[in-house]
Amino acid sequence: MIHPTFKEEKKLWEKGYRRVACIDEAGRGPLAGPVVACAVAILRFPFEKFSFLELVRDSKLLSELQRERIYPFLVHHPAIAWGVGKVESNGIDALNIFQANQLAMKRAVRALERKLGKRVEFLIVDGNMKTRLPLPQKSIVRADQKVFSCAAASIIAKVRRDRLMNKYHLKYPVYGFDRHKGYGTSFHFAMLKKHGPCPLHRKTFIRN
Repeated sequence: MIHPTFKEEKKLWEKGYRRVACIDEAGRGPLAGPVVACAVAILRFPFEKFSFLELVRDSKLLSELQRERIYPFLVHHPAIAWGVGKVESNGIDALNIFQANQLAMKRAVRALERKLGKRVEFLIVDGNMKTRLPLPQKSIVRADQKVFSCAAASIIAKVRRDRLMNKYHLKYPVYGFDRHKGYGTSFHFAMLKKHGPCPLHRKTFIRN
């Protein structure tokens, strides 16, 4: 199994970039709920030794319980700065998912910069696209499996989105958002057929 490392961050630090952030998102594909992005920057290196280092990896390779156990460590660690941005379903319908994802990433970077009190100097983006932010950046396919900061960002984004969907479940319990987090499971489709969409559904995703 691939373990994410600090290799990419260290290469950029050695080039003089001090505030290197990695960004990842959760929720591009679901039928309901927001898209959530997270930007993470490591504030100092080397890390002191800690027990969760080996557990940090792409959120898709972790169970919900594992993500919830790692999340508090990431968001409270003094050497990790992070920011989250999201766009709700109505915004996704208005913009389209690509534009909404870009906006969520921009909001995440701006939130991180507010915490840092300074601008991000370089951005690593998970996947094969770049953001429209006016700063140097690099796209890395499967960065959330290779780059520690991106793996951390993927966990934070996923946990934040899952918690939102659990909260939305309390308001719209018939759809089972706590079970599938808005993704198109057979149960979700059955509930859509029975009850129709709610305000959390992305109308552009369920026209047919």
